Amino acid sequence: MIEKLLFDRDYYQRYYFNTRTAVTSRAEMNARGRLIAGFADHIGQPVARILDAGCGVGLLRAPLRRAFPRAEYSGLEVSEYLCSRYGWRQGSIAALRTRERYDIAICYDVMQYLTSTEARQAIATLGRVCRGLLYFGALTREDWENNCDRSRTDPDVMMRPATWYRRELAHVWEMDTAGT
Repeated sequence: MIEKLLFDRDYYQRYYFNTRTAVTSRAEMNARGRLIAGFADHIGQPVARILDAGCGVGLLRAPLRRAFPRAEYSGLEVSEYLCSRYGWRQGSIAALRTRERYDIAICYDVMQYLTSTEARQAIATLGRVCRGLLYFGALTREDWENNCDRSRTDPDVMMRPATWYRRELAHVWEMDTAGT
């Protein structure tokens, strides 16, 4: 993981709590939660367990709990500060060792903070723990060059092309469909 980033109070103050510099909003994350829930409903995915890997301040928790009131929501986060503040499970999806399986696994805006080796491990872990719907997103080189608001987006990340993520996700998918 990029060591100079501490994911401390100052980091979250800038990218989440300060409305002038926040990378997202509660409204946007509520809409994202409805999208995830709507897709699960569309494919007929029963939802009893949700993993939000890199859950941050937990902006997806409320909309997912509204959509799936009986589901268990598990937040996984590397930040000691956030785990202390919100009670999330501390750890990285790259190093997660568990027998637990989840009907929905979310990994949004996490991979760009991991080295390529860690990102591959994280993607393999997601393939192992997700037994239903995977919601995945990562800042790519193309996003940085063409799409994102650079004044609100953390530039201190691994800039990989979208094709890298597609290839790694396809590899896990091929292993899963082959029964390995």
